[in-house]
Amino acid sequence: MARKYIHRSLEPVLRKAAGEFPTVVLTGPRQSGKTTLLKHLFSKEYRYVSLDPPDVRAAAMEDPRGFLEMHTPPVIFDEVQSAPELFPYIKERIDRDRSRAGQYLLTGSQNLLLIERITESLAGRAAMMRLLPLSCREIAGQPQALMPWETVDPSHLRSKSSTSQIWRDFLRGGYPELVADPERDIHLWHASYVQTYLERDVRNIRQVGDLSQFQSFLRALAARSAQLLRLSDLARDLGVAVNTAKAWLSVLEATYQVVVLRPYFANVGKRLVKTPKVYFTDIGTLCYLTGLKDPDHAAHGPMGGAIMETAVLSEIVKTLTHRGIEPQVYFWRTSAGTEVDFLVEFGEKLVPVEVKLSSTSRPAMASAVRILQKDLGDKAMPGYVVHSGDVRLPLGSGVMALPFAEL
Repeated sequence: MARKYIHRSLEPVLRKAAGEFPTVVLTGPRQSGKTTLLKHLFSKEYRYVSLDPPDVRAAAMEDPRGFLEMHTPPVIFDEVQSAPELFPYIKERIDRDRSRAGQYLLTGSQNLLLIERITESLAGRAAMMRLLPLSCREIAGQPQALMPWETVDPSHLRSKSSTSQIWRDFLRGGYPELVADPERDIHLWHASYVQTYLERDVRNIRQVGDLSQFQSFLRALAARSAQLLRLSDLARDLGVAVNTAKAWLSVLEATYQVVVLRPYFANVGKRLVKTPKVYFTDIGTLCYLTGLKDPDHAAHGPMGGAIMETAVLSEIVKTLTHRGIEPQVYFWRTSAGTEVDFLVEFGEKLVPVEVKLSSTSRPAMASAVRILQKDLGDKAMPGYVVHSGDVRLPLGSGVMALPFAEL
């Protein structure tokens, strides 16, 4: 039985880009739904060619011109990082008719390698898009829903999930295959995904030699999710060089497995912490790597706060990315320990977002947001305290307690 298609927030952005650029490049982690999305939107007009099979890949690499002559536009080339030799020849064909939009739709799962090739060959000819795992609004069937700070009338937002259901969803994560099939064994799926990711993507990036040691790095990083990331400490614990740890982290960023969050700096007369934080893009991946299988243990165990923060950041990053916007998200922390979890750029201002594990909202939860608003003045917008409960409540100073389900 065919699975129901889950509509993505990126659909109108992709259509627009295909109508304006000769090439559209859609990147993102494996299994995020890139192929499904392109086939759903363009299957009537475009032929589809996967470069993953060895014989197809060999044909593309041995005779790029002949291969492109055989597969003339409009065409979708899937997993194009498998045959990067095609890029100069795609450029050659595009330049024959530069005004024709939507000639090639390309997908790939390795940002680092693709960006290098596109910068060399397709600069000015390609629109770059990213597709991450499903956001909560996409799972809920509201792919175009706004963020709370984008609407003056948030009364249409209502929590539809119980707290226990939210934590079950966290364990599952946002990869479409797991969302579409609730009967899948999530632990087996994530175990297979991590192994496939290690074998297929990481092996292809030069900085990684010992995969078992890299897997230990992956799990150690997950245990430090939402904390200040001191790579020297992590490298010492694992017995690797700091430069090796830095290279491995760049691999995880390049393959969309983690988001490295940088601190926000402003001249407010305070010493601010400069160390970054790291978060996993998918909450299900984080829960798997930290060995969590039970929603109650996830919610009340030592990783509960980190999981909640990861869920909030993930939703913000996915929502903006799937609109074709590069997310500008930071955290704010002074040397005295005052911290606001996230600052989201909105226009020329910043939206403070604090995350609390508690399901009971209290005005004291907004104290750090109030300090930030005082320090940043007019640059700070009214803030939010996102929590795991189901009550929306004003906390004073323009700060609103917001259930995660309404984010």
